[in-house]
This record gives sequence, structure tokens and C-alpha cells, in this order.
Amino acid sequence: MTRPEPRPGEQDGQVLRWNLFIGGHLSSSVPVRLVARTEEGQTVWLETGTPMWRTRLPGRAHLRDIPPEDRPAQGYTVTADRWPMGSALIHQPTAAGHAVFWFFGRKQKFRGWYVNLERRVHHGEDIDVADHELDITVSPDHVWQWKDERSFAEKTGHPAYWSADEAAAIRAEGERVVRCVETRSFPFDGSWCDFRPPPHWTTPHRPPAPVRTVL
Repeated sequence: MTRPEPRPGEQDGQVLRWNLFIGGHLSSSVPVRLVARTEEGQTVWLETGTPMWRTRLPGRAHLRDIPPEDRPAQGYTVTADRWPMGSALIHQPTAAGHAVFWFFGRKQKFRGWYVNLERRVHHGEDIDVADHELDITVSPDHVWQWKDERSFAEKTGHPAYWSADEAAAIRAEGERVVRCVETRSFPFDGSWCDFRPPPHWTTPHRPPAPVRTVL
């Protein structure tokens, strides 16, 4: 991977919507600010506590645990919420099947990387992400591990998710990223671990509720 340079302040901090879909249904919609956009990819900033929308589900269920055939055809309604995880810088390489998150904790301390295997489609201000379930966590000292392997295997072959051939391609994408982890090449070379958003940026307001909840 090449190393693009995010240049905070050179962009206008445009607010985009990061929409996560699981099995074709919307899971969450969170406003993010654009940090930089180059030929190599796009980088956005997600602030902890950002007002967002989340799918309203029965009990404490998670969308990934509800078979698509048991979901309403028109998708679930959404409810107002706030982004509960830490702040994150998210790099979305052009034409790649993954995104890399730099997660930050209290006092903007770098907590590690998270590799989300995914398929992205851009529609104006919307970044629609079809989640591929299988992910990779990487600690600050470059210890990595696969995440959700069992769930990924269980979903393989379901028409709402991916075929066996597609699953092999998804894992191969992850293996390419792992080689970057092991060689400590970008994005795991220490770049952006001290990132700070421009001080004049405020936390985005909650946008209007999503109209489209099904891909």
C-alpha cells in the first residue's frame, strides 16, 4: 500500500454519512468529517459520542445474529443514539475491500488498529459499507488476530452474504493486509498514530433519519 498524506485543515471538514449494512440491512448511520481525499483513497474522522442512528432491534439482539429471512423486507426502523466507541481515523483505500481504523482513547491516546473487511459504494455524501464480518484487530505493538471467523464461516453460502468463492477473496484481502502488519508497512508503520483533528471542528449534528435501510 502507498502512503497518502491526510492534511487536516486543507479540506473543509465536509460532513459525510458512514452507513453500515449487514446482510443487506442498515445497522447504523454515523456522520463523519472528511479529512482528505486523494487518488489513493479517502480518510474520515469519527468522533466518539457523535449523534447517530442505529437500527431498532428486539431485546438486545444484534443485526448480524438475525437471519435475513427473519427480518422485515423493508428493513428495521432506526432510533437516535450516539457513537459508543472511541474516536477513529478511518482510511478507505480506493477500490480496496477493506478500511483501516486508528482508534483513540482518552486524551487521544492511540489504542490500536482495526481492519474492517468490507465493500464500499459512495453516493454523494453517503458512504455505504456492506460489512464482510471477518475483521482483524492489531495492537499498537503489531500483535494481530482474526475476529469473527466463526460467524464469517456460518454466513458463507447464504445469498444475503457471500459465496464460497467470495469468502476466499475476502480472506485473501485480509491476508494482504496482514502482510502489511507483519512488515510494518503503511498503514501500520506508525503513520497518523498521533493524529489530531483540526481544533475548529465540532462534533457533527445528527443528520435526518436515513430514508434507505435496505441495500
